[in-house]
Amino acid sequence: MPVLAQTTLLLVASNVFMTFAWYAHLRDLNDKPWWIAALVSWGIALAEYLLQVPANRIGYTAYSVGQLKILQEVITLSVFVPFAVLYMKEPLRLDYLWAALCLLGAVYFIFRST
Repeated sequence: MPVLAQTTLLLVASNVFMTFAWYAHLRDLNDKPWWIAALVSWGIALAEYLLQVPANRIGYTAYSVGQLKILQEVITLSVFVPFAVLYMKEPLRLDYLWAALCLLGAVYFIFRST
């Protein structure tokens, strides 16, 4: 499997865990003390790191750290928008499209020299 595919798949899975670790407690643990939410989030974040670290190590064999970061940001938005809309029940806003277009510019600039 190509390096970009391995890296992307691992980062997508990592981002699913990251998004839940960072934001799901706002809905699911809102009535609990913050430290319980933090402990639950740390447990979820462990799974995120177990995927993210190998993703970046694999990716770094073919891409720069800047390219990996921009790839991460694109994946983050791609995972976050469905999470916000479907899980958190927030409205789909046009601002997500504008943010995605800005990220496309970042992708162009960071990958144009390869």
